[in-house]
Amino acid sequence: MAVYVYSVVGKRHPLRLDGVTGVGDPPSPLRTVTSGSLTAVVSDAPEDLRPKRRDLTAHQAVQDRLVADGTVLPLRFGLTAPDDDAVREALEERATEYADRLGALEGCAEYNLKVKQDEESLLRQILEDSSEARELNDAVRGGTAGPDVSLALGELVAREVEARHASLAAGVVEALRPFARDQQTSQPAGEDFLSVSFLVAEEQEELFLATEMSVANQMGDDFEFRLNGPLPPYSFV
Repeated sequence: MAVYVYSVVGKRHPLRLDGVTGVGDPPSPLRTVTSGSLTAVVSDAPEDLRPKRRDLTAHQAVQDRLVADGTVLPLRFGLTAPDDDAVREALEERATEYADRLGALEGCAEYNLKVKQDEESLLRQILEDSSEARELNDAVRGGTAGPDVSLALGELVAREVEARHASLAAGVVEALRPFARDQQTSQPAGEDFLSVSFLVAEEQEELFLATEMSVANQMGDDFEFRLNGPLPPYSFV
């Protein structure tokens, strides 16, 4: 039977797995595979593994339990291996890489920040600041403008939105960067203009959280900050 792999931990991790079960229906018991100073937390993999809520929740519960007790390399949902020997072989082959990453993550947690801006407020700002945008907008609203004018207005606004959001995103990241060991920016989705994960050491956590709150307050009600964490450091594995 295939093996589902949850995490890799070092020899100092207590591996308290009592009361936690793995993916599958019925849930698979957790076990460990060890090579040298590294241990992988695994279970049997169900044949019909899919990203169902039940299994996603089980996967995350294992990560949360392990992270509460020490440093973890959390693997993303769905990683399987042919058998325990294949897991052990991977631990042996990548021992140095895994050990180095565990060292870099020691005492840290991930915080993910997403930010969006009220669209109507942003458009008002662009019209207030750009005489060209105002003129084009007046022509469109007056009903006398041709399709070229509407297209020109749309392109101008799109450029302004992109430039302003890029500048705002850079400013937010720059304010929080001093309190993080590392950062990973991902492509924002939906209305967000920023999606970034920070690797925050325990001793910097209070300053990081206070600074994030301060930045959000300074930027005002037109912006929505959504900070999620502390999380297993998926973005840094």
